[in-house]
Order: sequence, then structure tokens, then C-alpha cells
Amino acid sequence: MAQGAAKKVKKKKASVLKRIRQTARRSLVNRANRTRVRSAIKRLDAAVAARDSATAEKLLRPTLSEIDIAIRKGVLPENTANRYKSRLTRAYNGLRAGKTA
Repeated sequence: MAQGAAKKVKKKKASVLKRIRQTARRSLVNRANRTRVRSAIKRLDAAVAARDSATAEKLLRPTLSEIDIAIRKGVLPENTANRYKSRLTRAYNGLRAGKTA
């Protein structure tokens, strides 16, 4: 195109504008849910790494619950979430076994 020539802009339909608004809202909700799950996982990982059995025991059930909620809301794929739950549970059980031995 020549310099300064007008560029043709296609007008967006109302349905397209509505979809843009809906996507923006869903993105915020999904980000909040994903952040909540990741933060819970990090807190539990930190407790296990610090060998803090009492804190890890308190955090395990709520963390697994957050992961299950994320599955229901479609934030995490089920296999991914189950893998997270398995690894967290194994880490916690390893911490408990090390404490009693």
C-alpha cells in the first residue's frame, strides 16, 4: 500500500464484541483459580521441603481439595491434576515415613 493510504477496517459485529468481553471475564476467573491452586501446591511443597510434618499434614487435604475444584472448573486437565495429587501425597507419605523411622 502507498504511504498515507487509508486502510480498510472491518466493523466488528455485536456478537464478536460480546465474545471478547466474555473471554476477558473468563480469563480473569481462570487465572485466579489457577493461581489459587499453584499457591496451595507451593505452600505444601515448602512444608515438605522444610521437613515440617505438622504443617504438611494441615495443608495436604485443602491442597488436594483445591486441585479437585480446579478439575471441576476446567482449569486443570484431570490427568495433570491427578499427577499433582499423586506426587504431593507421595512426598507427604515419604516425610511421615522418615519421621517415624
